[in-house]
Amino acid sequence: MRHKMKGRTLGRSASHRKAMFRNMAASLIRTLRVDDDAPNKPYVQGRIVTTVAKAKELRPIIEKLITLARKSLPHEASAKEFGTSAARNTAEWKAWRDSDRWQKWNQTMAPAVASRRKAFAFLRDKEAVSILFEELAKRFEDRNGGYTRVVRIAAYRLGDAGEQALIEFVGVRDRVKTRKQRPAPSVPVVEEPALAATGETPAIADAGTQPAESAPPAT
Repeated sequence: MRHKMKGRTLGRSASHRKAMFRNMAASLIRTLRVDDDAPNKPYVQGRIVTTVAKAKELRPIIEKLITLARKSLPHEASAKEFGTSAARNTAEWKAWRDSDRWQKWNQTMAPAVASRRKAFAFLRDKEAVSILFEELAKRFEDRNGGYTRVVRIAAYRLGDAGEQALIEFVGVRDRVKTRKQRPAPSVPVVEEPALAATGETPAIADAGTQPAESAPPAT
């Protein structure tokens, strides 16, 4: 029986596989915040190319991290009521730090801080955690699951002919399916006789009668 055999081993040990997915998850998240003059700037932000098997294993990891970040948004919104905009270690900040407002802020913000620590425990990348909670969580705030998609690529990888795929975040460059409207059927135009244009009525003779002869002019 295949107890505790869920997932693909990908020819790697457990520690190697965990480190690989950690690196891939951080790389995918960090593509959203890359400078224009960076030497290794991705062609499309929010997308990486890998094999199909790796992309399918990475997708649930990324989506669980985004769900973790989304759950911290209500706590962060509630904590703003007790927070302060003063700079750290200033007199105003120290007064706020010693007040009851900090105690309330600390209790309200505790679940959000715990979520950030859980995300950092896996990613081990401060910038990736910052992007995850500040950008991706707000981007998918009203979306329940399905934050990424895997698209197969027709070109095979050089060297081992591995089947490639790209994994990216949804919401950007989404294809909108539109139904093509059929053209209206053309109605044939019947041309009327030329006499109808002048307003004259053509004379119609009965088939059984002949037209009467005109009377001679009076002298």
